[in-house]
Amino acid sequence: MVVMRKISCVWLVWVVFCLVVFPLHAQQTDAKTVMERVAESFRKAGGIRAGFTVSASTGSSSGSICLKGDKFVLEAGGITTWFDGHTQWSYLVSSDEVNVSEPTADELQSLNPYAWLSLYRNGYRAELGKMNNSRESALYYKVVLLATDKRRDVQSIVLHVSKKDYRPARIILQQRGGEQADIVIISCQTGQNWPDSYFVFDTQRYPSAEVIDLR
Repeated sequence: MVVMRKISCVWLVWVVFCLVVFPLHAQQTDAKTVMERVAESFRKAGGIRAGFTVSASTGSSSGSICLKGDKFVLEAGGITTWFDGHTQWSYLVSSDEVNVSEPTADELQSLNPYAWLSLYRNGYRAELGKMNNSRESALYYKVVLLATDKRRDVQSIVLHVSKKDYRPARIILQQRGGEQADIVIISCQTGQNWPDSYFVFDTQRYPSAEVIDLR
């Protein structure tokens, strides 16, 4: 719970998508074509379900996320967040309350997975790094992303990507202020199919929840 308060739901959504998008760019061979293929692959995926663990100086946690276009459901650290493309609901188990909001245009850039394709071109500089040993080098690409704006919440991202299938294995986030999070993807399934209602908070499932409307 503590870790997830340190690392916002918005950033976790971004983490899962960037792990799908950025690794292929690491080849740095015909990058434009690769990015187009990655974006097309994401669009055709239908839906993505991923499980992950998060470790930070304050502790560790685990969770899962379901993505479908610009919609998502994130469960982690005692918080469940739904986003249907317009409205966001964040339910806190400990207090039995749900915060309702409508993200701004800037926030949507962080929430909408497709927006990161453009943000990557403008917001971060990519470098190909070296793994710690020859065995890891044989198995993974190491991609280092450095923020071009020192005011960004996440200043650097280190990605470990499987050379066999380009599946993400690990991501390390360095936030402004020094906080670091180590995220390991433990499962990833594509081709998932959910109705749009899956990404909307269901009041019938949480009849006692206090609704705090921040819109």
